[in-house]
Amino acid sequence: MADAAVKVVTENRKARHDYFIEETYEAGIALTGTEVKSLRAGKANLKDSYARVENGEMFLFNMHISPYEQGNRFNVDPLRARKLLLHKGEINRLFGKVMQQGLTLVPLKVYFKRGRAKVEIALAKGKKLHDKRDAIAEKDARREMDRALRGKDKNSY
Repeated sequence: MADAAVKVVTENRKARHDYFIEETYEAGIALTGTEVKSLRAGKANLKDSYARVENGEMFLFNMHISPYEQGNRFNVDPLRARKLLLHKGEINRLFGKVMQQGLTLVPLKVYFKRGRAKVEIALAKGKKLHDKRDAIAEKDARREMDRALRGKDKNSY
């Protein structure tokens, strides 16, 4: 029932390729009216975006929301820093982990939940080149196994 109310706007598929995901959090985003309209139209991009804590508040940087076409003077900078809405305790906990363990805050997806814009952010650890190669090899092997199993099912009838 709860999943039916979630409409995904955009996903950062590259993040799962470049990082090991440790934990995920859901945060609200402070947006202007025209940004919400652009998001509802699906005009957002999470490529190269990241979150950072500044002065006890969390902000999302480099998230591109295209200007709303009918927005004229009410449009804002597409790459502006956007405030993320989290509890103070969550922000302090995330800030501590980023500082101590050298983790990064990466947005995974933006979606609407019960009419409100949300972003799923993850505490992530960067992958080395050999880790990425291992992940690609594992994915290819899984794909080959699935193909082989599907092929056997078709021949068994």
